[in-house]
Amino acid sequence: MSDAPKKLHIKTYGCQMNVYDSERMAEAMGVQGYTLTDDPAEADMVLLNTCHIREKAAEKVYSDLGRLRPFKEAKPGLTIGVAGCVAQAEGAEIMRRMPLVDLVVGSQNYHRLPEMVAAVGRGERPVDTEFPAEDKFERLPERPVQARPTAFLTVQEGCDKFCAFCVVPYTRGAEISRPVARILTEAEKLVAKGVREITLLGQNVNGYHGDGPDGSWGLGRLVRALARIDGLDRIRYTTSHPNDMAEDLIAAHGDEPKLMPYLHLPVQSGSDPILKAMNRKHTAEDYLRLVERLRAARPDLVLSSDFIVGFPGETEADHQASLDLIRAVGFGAAFSFKYSPRPGTPAASRTPVAAEVADARLQELQALITAQQKATQLSMVGRKVGVLFEKPGRLPGQWVGKSDYLHAVHVTAEGIGPGTLAQVRITASAPNSLAGEVL
Repeated sequence: MSDAPKKLHIKTYGCQMNVYDSERMAEAMGVQGYTLTDDPAEADMVLLNTCHIREKAAEKVYSDLGRLRPFKEAKPGLTIGVAGCVAQAEGAEIMRRMPLVDLVVGSQNYHRLPEMVAAVGRGERPVDTEFPAEDKFERLPERPVQARPTAFLTVQEGCDKFCAFCVVPYTRGAEISRPVARILTEAEKLVAKGVREITLLGQNVNGYHGDGPDGSWGLGRLVRALARIDGLDRIRYTTSHPNDMAEDLIAAHGDEPKLMPYLHLPVQSGSDPILKAMNRKHTAEDYLRLVERLRAARPDLVLSSDFIVGFPGETEADHQASLDLIRAVGFGAAFSFKYSPRPGTPAASRTPVAAEVADARLQELQALITAQQKATQLSMVGRKVGVLFEKPGRLPGQWVGKSDYLHAVHVTAEGIGPGTLAQVRITASAPNSLAGEVL
């Protein structure tokens, strides 16, 4: 019998939360003797960690499962699992449609993977898509030594906003916040293992309200407590909702130097009628005034956002209102998408905007965002910025890192390595990165 470690292949779809979840699943299975592989052909177990945020997300998963059939036929003992939001939404239907699938585990239950894999070994086909009362984070193994100077740390999950286009409340459940003490302990352990930058994650991260030693803490107070950890040099958080940007969090952007001057703050539209139809519960003016308060606290703050173009009922005037908001704010980056129905959401049954109209509007909006992104990067040329280096570049002696403002920065210098935090003078701007020299 071979003592060779078993191989695990994970395909991750979607957001940073899923990236984090995949890492934790790999850690949970690592305790069981699995090591990661990029090649599904050599895997003993394949996990698809799915996302349900786009139209036809489930069909994409079924298509990918179909491509795994030859691997299953070549290796009958191969365990195939579906995890994440499509698993949460589809549940046992995945088993019915795809007999090659051995287990289905929802986004709140992946701490149970080892026992579910053991059940597969007994000839069972387990499905777990419940929303458990237990804290999955307490059941997961301690995180191993980090190979990178940056790490994600989930502090909040779920969402109570019920935006008309969004499936998250149905696949991730109601908002829950992890206790303060557990977050601080995990952060301290990450820093002890070499992490210098932590990004706090949550579906609605600035809605964080965790139990602390003296009552409920908001995200602003949590950021300040994390900033007191020696060796933790940078703090970021994502993704936020404008309605939960509390005053203490805004203030933290101004007076906590470890909180980086970059904020992803989705608005989705600049049109009040569309925002109402989306159930966003804020107006374009609310958003603009919030941006004013944030920039009063931190004038050099770089903002990014999300936009949905062609939402049902969107008129040309609504589209122009979005362009006006973009011009008023000046974004450093943005994610923009043509509206696609998410099954089970209120907007899914509404009449969509004609595809060719939505396409044209998306191109116009993206052109404006691209121009603003280019202008933001050009404004960095000549400035000194902090850069945390993460990996070698493609050229000899080149290193790549992230600036305070989350721009990718390339330098050629000696004495640089993963985890080096240095001051860099930016010398040039490329389409998706900056070049600089270490000071």
